[in-house]
Amino acid sequence: MMRIWYACLILIPIAVFFEITEVGGHSLVFVTSALALIPLAAILGAATEQAAIYTGPKIGALLNATLGNAAELIITIVALREGLVDVVKASIAGSIIGNILVVLGFSALVGGLKHGTQQFDPRAAGTNATMMMLAVVALCIPAVFALTGGELRPSETDVEFLSDGLAVILIIVYVLYVVYSLWHEESSSGTTVHEAHQPSMPLALAIGILGVSTIAIVVMSEILVGALEPTADAWGLSPLFVGVIVVPLVGNIAEHLVAVQVAVKNKMDLSLGIAVGSGLQIALFVTPVLVLVGVLVGQPMTLVFNPYELAALLGAGIIAALISLDGESNWLEGAELIALYLMIGLAFYFVP
Repeated sequence: MMRIWYACLILIPIAVFFEITEVGGHSLVFVTSALALIPLAAILGAATEQAAIYTGPKIGALLNATLGNAAELIITIVALREGLVDVVKASIAGSIIGNILVVLGFSALVGGLKHGTQQFDPRAAGTNATMMMLAVVALCIPAVFALTGGELRPSETDVEFLSDGLAVILIIVYVLYVVYSLWHEESSSGTTVHEAHQPSMPLALAIGILGVSTIAIVVMSEILVGALEPTADAWGLSPLFVGVIVVPLVGNIAEHLVAVQVAVKNKMDLSLGIAVGSGLQIALFVTPVLVLVGVLVGQPMTLVFNPYELAALLGAGIIAALISLDGESNWLEGAELIALYLMIGLAFYFVP
């Protein structure tokens, strides 16, 4: 199977060729760069699985989420420097929603269809669910603060200061979350993946492949996003729909496929860690970093999301928490998550 994915890497130079020569227009660049991300995601998934054998599923999931979100962080920083603040916010909301509903949904659906009811660590899932709800509430605070009417309505400067302060607090909370996750992994006395699986490549090689594939994903993602807006115009899609639905789906395709791959292999701890962990990293680290970067580059970005985005974030956070707390998943729960995402996507499609 890996030989097939390696052969599909030919799509990378093809996408670069179309980007440089502009042959076929933006739509062809968009399609080829999106397809090129698929073999890169498969290779990233194989390397992640190998690294997780050495490090354990929680650290492996954290590693995958970090590398997967590196592309999105770079892309959104570029967009922020160009003044596309609303697009960046929509992309943030869409990434959190997509990781919770699409990644976790397809993982539970596909894994459940193959293995029935799948088990995962309820303590880790409970921690992730609590952190996710904390992050969602934190992202709602500036909107409630900014939408207050009358004499209590704050100034734009106050909203910016509030966003900056929340950004610092969220980063601190994320660091504490990572420290706790690593300590809990090291202190766990249960059985580990080492006992059931043997790695097929050295850890250094796995990490090297992770790094190279991540760089390639960044390049392909930049090409893809560059062609996204003109392609969306040609296909009749609104900017909000593109930011919330299209950009996160395409930009996070690597994590999507990796999480589903490991769920098929009945490794729901790793799959859940990738899906929810990536959403947490977007909310607790990527988003506040973008707020602070906006201050540095002269493009202030507040954490005031529009009501559509807030409603979607709250709905996704609540249903994901309810599904993950019992330590079990099945294909019906996966279908429920995907159904909610389709409802949200349909609603955003009709927003002008």
